[in-house]
Amino acid sequence: MAVDPTGRDLKRFLQEGPDEPVVMLNLLRFDTGGAEGYANYLRHFRPHAEKVGAKILHFGLGGRPLVAGQGQDWDAVLLVSYPSRRAFCDMVRDTDYQQGTHLRTDAVVEAVLQPTRDASASVWLN
Repeated sequence: MAVDPTGRDLKRFLQEGPDEPVVMLNLLRFDTGGAEGYANYLRHFRPHAEKVGAKILHFGLGGRPLVAGQGQDWDAVLLVSYPSRRAFCDMVRDTDYQQGTHLRTDAVVEAVLQPTRDASASVWLN
């Protein structure tokens, strides 16, 4: 199972609105010993995220699900706000950032990277 976006994934992601702000939902399942490796990745990630204007909104370790199907429990959840989809792609394509992505890849056996957009002013919450 892929845990890192491909060039094709990033191209499709950008076509959906390159200047649109995005909050990335990361659902993470760690490999054995992966929590420590992911902590190392986060230390690498922070300065690169800040460079493109991104902010970590929430990082939480998963507990036992209240409601979930089999296999839908996650070890951690990370929410990161990016000023635009382009900013996310700029970070991912940066060679200095790429030098540490193996920390994430080695730590995670399964991941969901779900872009979300703000809907607080929509009919969903009114």
